[in-house]
Amino acid sequence: MIKDKDWFKDRGYPHFSNKTPILVRNNILKYVSNPKKVMKHSFLPLIYKEIKQRRYKESNFYGEIRRSHKKIENGKTVSNSKIRKILYASHIDAHIYSYYAQQIITPKYEKYLEKNKTLSDSITAYRQIETDDKIKFKNNVHFAKDVFNEIKKRENCVALVLDIKNFFPTLNHKKLKLAWAKILETKSLPKDHFNLFKATTRFSYVKLKDLRTKKGHFDEKKLARLKKIGKHTFFESIKDLIDSDIIIHKNQVKKDGKLIGIPQGLPISALLANIYMLSFDEAIINRLTKKHNVFYRRYSDDIVVICKKEQISTIENVVDEEINKIDLKVSFEKTEKSLFKIDNNRLQCYKIDGDKLIENIPLNYLGFEFYGYQTLLKSKNLAKFYRTMKESVNRKNKRVEQLKENYLLDEAPIFKRNLYRLYSYKGAKSRKLPAKKSKYINGSVFVETYERKFRGNYLRYAYKAADELDAPEIKRQLRNHWKILQRSISKYDFSNSKKDKE
Repeated sequence: MIKDKDWFKDRGYPHFSNKTPILVRNNILKYVSNPKKVMKHSFLPLIYKEIKQRRYKESNFYGEIRRSHKKIENGKTVSNSKIRKILYASHIDAHIYSYYAQQIITPKYEKYLEKNKTLSDSITAYRQIETDDKIKFKNNVHFAKDVFNEIKKRENCVALVLDIKNFFPTLNHKKLKLAWAKILETKSLPKDHFNLFKATTRFSYVKLKDLRTKKGHFDEKKLARLKKIGKHTFFESIKDLIDSDIIIHKNQVKKDGKLIGIPQGLPISALLANIYMLSFDEAIINRLTKKHNVFYRRYSDDIVVICKKEQISTIENVVDEEINKIDLKVSFEKTEKSLFKIDNNRLQCYKIDGDKLIENIPLNYLGFEFYGYQTLLKSKNLAKFYRTMKESVNRKNKRVEQLKENYLLDEAPIFKRNLYRLYSYKGAKSRKLPAKKSKYINGSVFVETYERKFRGNYLRYAYKAADELDAPEIKRQLRNHWKILQRSISKYDFSNSKKDKE
């Protein structure tokens, strides 16, 4: 029997309110489940950070199309990297968001979807959807499999993958509020929900880099001093933050003079995005799925539609019309169009590029490349795995070199266990691992041992995906991972790197 996701989570990061260990769960529950308390709760500023994702893609260099990590923009050469803007809440605030999302709003949202199975099947992201055997919840592998199986069933068809522009930062607040009330089956938001609505739309935040006050690093002495008095925070009190030189920013993104957008990264953000998109989902089901037998799936802001080739323009017009109704835009210029047809007794994928068909260019969806006759891991994700592996070995080499310098050693070994666990078949199984954590009690530090669950590495995910998708070719993609890891280790002067016979 599978367990429902727990709303309570002991988050380890420092913030502007103290950590909430499992011991205080009952006290937290009394607070977050009391509408009067939530109605009056003062939400603290969020912390803003940027996650840079390297991208190696086709770019136009003054008329020459080539693949690169850079591109030409406004006459200047800039990075192709994608910046994800994440905002995360303080501990008590995160508990409120999580409790309301999982215990109050989600059950009502799921109840609404139950009335229309086609609609429910079409919305896949951020939901707990049971597998057919009721043993576990579906993940992106299952959702990708549903799409690929539909293509195999139809054989001669077209798959369109559409992307919504700036999804979270451009949500219309008034439409969100109305959609939220609709799910609650109320004319307006109750006062406790309205306080959450204000916190997610009129939010303030502090940039994480501004908290690195010591030459780009955190003030570790200050953090240690606060830990000794039992505060896992950046400041002893919120008053200290206000009195400091740290700038507290406010959401100032506007459209037509009105604030728009919600933070990406809150425990409630994904659910609110799904609720916001509900009217669009219903319109697509009614106008395209029911009338024209179009297959529709939406995973957050990624939309996939499977149809006949002659339906493409109709679908793009309907999608454009309906997405405009909720004040969003689709990047039609980035739409992937893939034609599938039987060729030489096998299903083959062709990229539709204007009037041309380019053979053997796969459909990219949820981390997989689907060619019709085979399914592979997305090459970008595979490259990231190997890049991370090599960077980890390089970091370990720097530590070893530092040890050799500090202790005047001619040679020193590399400790391989963690590398093997993260980047080889030896870490493809989940297990319990010994771990330690420090606690400060009355100004004294105590080290506590416990067991943490290791859920497996990227290879575990890949092997499971290969089995679920009936795609042994995925395992063949990773057959050289051990050699690549050993080669990465042998590049450096470790005393035990060349002696390893494993």
